[in-house]
Amino acid sequence: MLFFQTALIAGYLYAHLLTKYMPVRFQILTHTAFWILALLLLPLAIPEGWAYDADRPAVTQTLILFALGVGLPFTALSANAPLIQAWYAKSQGPSADDPYFLYGASNLGSLMALLAFPFVAEPLFGATKIGWGWAVGFLVLGMFLFLAGFSISGAQRKTEAGPIASPQPGHKNTTLVYWAFIAFIPSSLMLAVTTKISTDIGALPLIWVIPLSLYLLSFVLTFRKRPLINTRNLRILSLIAALPLALILPGVVDANLSWPSVAILIVGFFVITIFVHQKLYESRPDGTQLTIFYLTMSVGGALGGVFNSIIAPVIFDSLHEGIVTIGLVILLVLGETTPLRTGTLLKGVITGGVAILLVVGGLMVTGTFNNQSMGIGLAVAALVTLVLLRKNTVSTFVGAATAIGIGSIFLPKQALHIDRSFFGLHYVADYEKTAPVTADSGIGVRIYSNGSTIHGAQRLLDYNADSPKPTTYYDFGGPIHQAITSKRGKAAKTVGMVGLGVGVMACYKLPGQSWHFYEIDKHVDQIARDPKLFTFMSSCAGDSPTHLGDARMVLARQDIKFDILMIDAFSSDSIPVHLSTIEAIKIYLERLNPDGMLIFHVSNRFYKVYLPIIRAADKLGLVAKVQIYRQDIDAGKLAFSSEVIILGRTPEALGDLANDPRWEAAKSDGGTVWTDDYANPLSILR
Repeated sequence: MLFFQTALIAGYLYAHLLTKYMPVRFQILTHTAFWILALLLLPLAIPEGWAYDADRPAVTQTLILFALGVGLPFTALSANAPLIQAWYAKSQGPSADDPYFLYGASNLGSLMALLAFPFVAEPLFGATKIGWGWAVGFLVLGMFLFLAGFSISGAQRKTEAGPIASPQPGHKNTTLVYWAFIAFIPSSLMLAVTTKISTDIGALPLIWVIPLSLYLLSFVLTFRKRPLINTRNLRILSLIAALPLALILPGVVDANLSWPSVAILIVGFFVITIFVHQKLYESRPDGTQLTIFYLTMSVGGALGGVFNSIIAPVIFDSLHEGIVTIGLVILLVLGETTPLRTGTLLKGVITGGVAILLVVGGLMVTGTFNNQSMGIGLAVAALVTLVLLRKNTVSTFVGAATAIGIGSIFLPKQALHIDRSFFGLHYVADYEKTAPVTADSGIGVRIYSNGSTIHGAQRLLDYNADSPKPTTYYDFGGPIHQAITSKRGKAAKTVGMVGLGVGVMACYKLPGQSWHFYEIDKHVDQIARDPKLFTFMSSCAGDSPTHLGDARMVLARQDIKFDILMIDAFSSDSIPVHLSTIEAIKIYLERLNPDGMLIFHVSNRFYKVYLPIIRAADKLGLVAKVQIYRQDIDAGKLAFSSEVIILGRTPEALGDLANDPRWEAAKSDGGTVWTDDYANPLSILR
């Protein structure tokens, strides 16, 4: 989102400069030349030789990858919306004096394309065909753009006195700031809602499409002359929607989202977005100034992306950006009756800040600082602020929000470790008996999780043990335990583990074995190797290296040969498709000794990951065995059900597991084999 919002700025800036300083005929020629330049970079593709480097910031690498892969064509495309509207404003067409309705049409097209991709393009075509189809569409579009511009250039020649149009009147800086501020709110809120849902519920297919679709739909519903709902009613509805969002987004209510809370989040977001975009539409300038309007709007949207994608993970250790945006929504609503002046805002910030700092200082001096007293202190500071600033609604709200915001920083943390990285939220905490999993009766457990997805757990009583007991999917008796402790597993000299978690598998390492771990997120490696958090790695495999980076790329560059290679990267809510294609399995086989064994741990709440793995194994002529293991966690064991596939070139490669009755022959369902060019995650949904 951040990349496309930033590229949108580039396109809108280009369109603004073009329409401001050039007559229409030169605009057409320049834009046609830009379109031809972008055409030379098609079809869309990842730059050859690109590889992820775990030692460099993932954000920077991702933005550079997108810029090189799709940057120029998308920038050329993004300029079309303001350009076509500017051209239409100079035509004699209906509503030429107010062409903003075309922006609603543009977003309707975007919405249709967004939904068509996962439901039509991806299931029916591979990446190559989609790329070429998109290139053909881009070519046809360019021809129509030329015709659209040419259709009004004749009339323009009669009215333009020279090669450069007269300078357009400017706007006050406050107006530009207002446009950017309004555009910031729905962009940031969309990302906050999407992140909250995908973190707590899971990165289900299309889960991110819903907020984005509603975001686009809001433009369709608001950029029109006759609003569906008047602004006054929308203002009231937005205030009503803001309250539950302010409680749900930070986890005050429903710490791990339920489906009713998801529905409330989505509806509330949609109501607020319609209100804000309607305010944006009402503040639009006339048709001669629309390019600066769209440019400023794109800057505000991109700032929302910058705040959520880059700034928030640095300044917040949890998902607090949503509550900040909700505060801005309330501020916008209050600004309808009370002017938003700098002095008014500063008065609120200073009063609220001083009030809460005095409360915190008093609690520390008296030695009564704890969770309960701090909660009371927050209420006192907010109440004092409300009394002092009661004559000004905006100052009152800003002061109370500042007091609560600063005070929440001082609240004692329940988590042992909480941090954020490009790959998500890292949360480590201790639990007794249950929540979020069932442990041995009366025994506490330490869990590393990302929302509702558990990435590892350790019994607290094992922290002083020389070799902690395996837990979750790797518990004694399960299929992974069977494979790694079989005769074939014990005879292995080299073992590779793709996916680290908290390092539970490390304690299966035997003397004389060489183990290698592969992990894309260095934060995961730091957590697994910190004995203050988990002791599997430090107790059992502290000298085993972790190769950071995308496992497939790292393995392709190495020359290590494994007796056992385990791919354990599919239990998260968003599966890495590129690790389950037939090309990926060929790379694993290259890293495997002739009599080596591949183990795929494919447990997943939402996907039948075993289907594409078995199809590829059948295509490659491999021996495949599968075990669907069901574990009753109510029995009091910290053990999870699991689905595991073992592959080998021959039955002998599987050793004693080849004839183990617990392992069934894996038969392909006859579905399409996943390749780097074609994969359809929707087809394997449970």
